[in-house]
Amino acid sequence: MKAIVQDEYGTADVLRLEDVETPVAGRGEVLIRVIAASAFIGDWHVMTGTPYAIRLVSGLRTPKQRVRGQDVAGEIEAVGDDVTAFRPGDEVFGIGNGTFAEYVTARPDKIAPKPANLGFEEAATVPTTGCTALQGIRDVGNVRSGNRVLVIGAAGGVGSFAVQIAKAFGAHVTGVCSTSKVELVRSIGADEVTDYTRKDITDGTRRYDVIFDTAGNRPASQLRRALTPKGTLVLAGGEGGGRWLGMGRVVRAKAMSAFVGQKLTNFLARPNGKDLVVLKELIEAGKIKPVIGSRYPLSQVPAAVAEIEAGHGRGKVVITV
Repeated sequence: MKAIVQDEYGTADVLRLEDVETPVAGRGEVLIRVIAASAFIGDWHVMTGTPYAIRLVSGLRTPKQRVRGQDVAGEIEAVGDDVTAFRPGDEVFGIGNGTFAEYVTARPDKIAPKPANLGFEEAATVPTTGCTALQGIRDVGNVRSGNRVLVIGAAGGVGSFAVQIAKAFGAHVTGVCSTSKVELVRSIGADEVTDYTRKDITDGTRRYDVIFDTAGNRPASQLRRALTPKGTLVLAGGEGGGRWLGMGRVVRAKAMSAFVGQKLTNFLARPNGKDLVVLKELIEAGKIKPVIGSRYPLSQVPAAVAEIEAGHGRGKVVITV
């Protein structure tokens, strides 16, 4: 089968299309025929091996797993022993073991039935970023009806889901983005949209119960000016945390949190089948609509990841297989 492989850390040049052996579904696994995948900032981190702490998991000198990608939407091709929840022909979406390929294996607890009202490309955008937004808004931010929520990076992959999920939970949502994306953020349901090139969101004139920050370019000491006295700052992922550990901004935020009334915290998402079902239900209820910013064929994954590295994207980057 065709797949995008990587044998060393570096820029997008280390990714290349090769013929590799088609994987086989082992015990407790399914084999998925990949119809679409999607790329996210984590693919760039593994590609480059930065922050360096990530190599403790991905491989110290070279990547342990050659095939890149983790988000997938496709059809079950085969099931291994002990798998009863899925059968060949089922349409699914979720997390796989190297999804920039024609076939991929996955664990049943990391996938779910594809939303009936989505195509495969839209479904492929949901798993990692959708779960990140859901867990950050629901579990870490504890967003409730009537809360005032600020989403920084509202036009991006995680941010566009966060805006819609917070709205689904009954919050009043303000999205932060650049001038060219104001209409996009408004179209996905934000009650208000702030253009960060024209207004400083931390000037203290507006305060929010929850700030969900996906951008990583403002320190917690600055962002807390826009929080209510008992508000929560949720730092999504490790962006802006430094080249070595990737946790510098988070460590400073948590240290500060011990001395103020506000909660300044972070989290790392753990995509799972149960939350994929929650997202499926929200999508089928019309409360979430994935945003696709660009599409690339499998052969152009290096260009797709380079686009993510450049930043300032709209929605998700889809890989068609």
